[in-house]
Amino acid sequence: MAKNREILISPVISEKSLLNQESGIYTFIVDKLSNKKEIQAAVEDFFKVKVARIHSVKVYPHKKRTRAGYVLGKTMKKAYVQLEKGYEIESIKVS
Repeated sequence: MAKNREILISPVISEKSLLNQESGIYTFIVDKLSNKKEIQAAVEDFFKVKVARIHSVKVYPHKKRTRAGYVLGKTMKKAYVQLEKGYEIESIKVS
């Protein structure tokens, strides 16, 4: 099994994710090959919280036009992690 820091790549800090944090839903960029069970175990072990639900979404790149032609970005995977009532992740909170 992969280590927690290999599964959880980074938290997503955006306007939408900050609004979702108020209702207990946190957004992470995760490894493309990880599944929901591995993501749940990584979040619970790393942040010492209980996970209620996980939604995982693959994000495909858009074409970008450059002077050399078209360039594609990377495919990545996002995980929306909903925590049980009473739990929150303080290290991700942005005031």
